[in-house]
Amino acid sequence: MRIYHSLLNAAKFRSVFDFGERDVTHWFPRHMAKGLKQMRANLRNVDCIIEIHDARIPFSGRNSSFQESLDVRPHLLVLNKMDVADISKKQSILKQFEREGVKNVLFTDCLRQHDENVKKIVPLVSKLIESTSRFHREEERCYCLMVIGVPNVGKSSLINALRRTYLKKGKASKVGAEPGITKAVLTKIQVCERPIIHLLDTPGVLPPRIENIETGMKLALCGTVLDHLVGEDVIADFLLFSLNRLERFSYVEKYSLEEPCDDIQHVLKCIAVKLGKTRRVKAITGVGNITVQLPDYSAAAYDFIRAFRKGELGKVMLD
Repeated sequence: MRIYHSLLNAAKFRSVFDFGERDVTHWFPRHMAKGLKQMRANLRNVDCIIEIHDARIPFSGRNSSFQESLDVRPHLLVLNKMDVADISKKQSILKQFEREGVKNVLFTDCLRQHDENVKKIVPLVSKLIESTSRFHREEERCYCLMVIGVPNVGKSSLINALRRTYLKKGKASKVGAEPGITKAVLTKIQVCERPIIHLLDTPGVLPPRIENIETGMKLALCGTVLDHLVGEDVIADFLLFSLNRLERFSYVEKYSLEEPCDDIQHVLKCIAVKLGKTRRVKAITGVGNITVQLPDYSAAAYDFIRAFRKGELGKVMLD
């Protein structure tokens, strides 16, 4: 691991991120309220709930409305995207969840072709269902599960991974890099034959009230909020702040910086130069208008954020 001279002056790096007067109340689109209402309406036909969340933020941004409205059924929490999360303190995370009353937790990488933890879901869910009363569904031979979570954490990827594992079939749900691909509660999707299991895919639903702006920024950084609602420049700056605070400096080598830096404008300029991203701008001079090439900071911010979300800047735990 490279040791950088600038770390001797790390005290100059920000210890607190300036969130300004940003408002997160507009991050909850109308279709999310409709989606939560549809989930509640479908609970009568559900045997178990699988909540899926981003493993990089295991505690931040989990929708309290899920617990308040949906805890009437057996519950499994799946922390997905473990391939890009630093889970070196996995046991501490599990103990914290146990203190909060969440006992059934799995870490997964649903995009991996053969993820061992995905294979544990059906046996665990079957055990949970069989050990609790199914009320009016006691005579039903098939199990119905509801998959819930905030946007872009891998709900559709989980459904496709289960189908791939147990039915040897391809995709049933569209998967996208942007939050909000699934807009409505869908019809049942079969994922297993023995036992017969159907899943209900649901739209990603953010908490109507995000507890604080830092939690909101973590959600935005992990892609659960549309980038333009926050601003890619702001997300990129929060990313730089977070990486420096965690002493994750792989961005230095990736983008050919001389050393870690706490100035987002300088970092974005270096990224733009490294990638050859420029934009043409007209400038007024004493001899007339000329066109000059300037670093494209927007393109640089986009690539910086993309690299983080793809795991190209190393495994990170934001909570």
